[in-house]
Amino acid sequence: MQRRRLHGYGGIRGARAAPKNTEKSSAVQKTHGRVVVLDGRQPVCVLRLALRSLPSLPFFSLFLGTALREEWLRKFLELPHGIPDSDTFRRVFERINPETLSECLYDWLGCHWEKGTVIAIDGKTICGSKSKSHKAYHVVSAFVAEHQLVLGELVTEEKSNEITAVPELLDSLNVEGSIVTADAMSCQKTIVQKIQDGKADYVIGLKGNQPSLLENISLYFQDFSKDLPCHVTRDKDHGRIEKREYRLLTDLSWLPECSEWAGLKAVGSVCSTVTKNGTTSMDTRFFITSLTDIERFSYAVRKHWSIENQLHWALDIVFDEDSSKARKDMSPLNLNILRKTALALCKHADFGPRVSMKKKRFSAALDPDRFLAILFAKL
Repeated sequence: MQRRRLHGYGGIRGARAAPKNTEKSSAVQKTHGRVVVLDGRQPVCVLRLALRSLPSLPFFSLFLGTALREEWLRKFLELPHGIPDSDTFRRVFERINPETLSECLYDWLGCHWEKGTVIAIDGKTICGSKSKSHKAYHVVSAFVAEHQLVLGELVTEEKSNEITAVPELLDSLNVEGSIVTADAMSCQKTIVQKIQDGKADYVIGLKGNQPSLLENISLYFQDFSKDLPCHVTRDKDHGRIEKREYRLLTDLSWLPECSEWAGLKAVGSVCSTVTKNGTTSMDTRFFITSLTDIERFSYAVRKHWSIENQLHWALDIVFDEDSSKARKDMSPLNLNILRKTALALCKHADFGPRVSMKKKRFSAALDPDRFLAILFAKL
């Protein structure tokens, strides 16, 4: 996959001569007496800079401010006033429209996926984004598990707002042919209908927020689960042995609520037995699904955890997102989008076996060739 080089960003530091009649749709922003003009190309150029590593904006500016890096960057960018300082980057990130930035980066990445791909939906709170004027932002993301790429995101102010945010997020996505997975908070009839309207399958967790449905399904599996076909997987990692037993029931003629849920064709259970340090624990979870194949069901259930293990965990541990002090205006959301994009690119860059994400980022900060290898990694 080829990506075109974009020559934008042209001297954000001193773009004083922007035309006065520039329309608002071109994202013109005034910053301390200066005018910053952002078109559809420039957020990508911002990513090319931000991907290097952004533990703090002052360090970011210091690293890019060397004469060596400026000479190298001029191969890709127009820098008539030199490299902008950290305050300029901060002000730009505060004013860029997050939705526009997200769309621009996703189009630039140009990722495509096959039929049956799992799209996991879940939310994460950016803990450090809380300020006196607003609560911490809660971002609901749609994560393509196989490609480890965020397909889209939507911002809410509280976790409880996920119920209304997920249908809106689904409206903005093309999920046709995929399997949409979500936790029990998204076990809502409106969300299931949206997924079916998008011509996708679903696997959604079931808990106490649907008490009648949960009671009927749990009682059935309690009495008849041994009569159902079982798919078993075993994993051993970090001194932990886990056995999972997947069961799927496709005959729902006995279930009164069946007709109320669009496309509902089966209910499933996953019984996990975990042994660690000589102690064994068991846990059973229930799901509603439009799938009828037990192997596809087990695959989708397992893949859903990738949004926790490969996205949210990485944002917290690798990028230390919760410690970020960016709070003003749009900066927390824009940096969240940049981190997700950088994460996807870093994961697909091949630097050899056992090279951690942090080592990849540090290597890219020191070596421009490594940086380009990450930037143009094939997704």
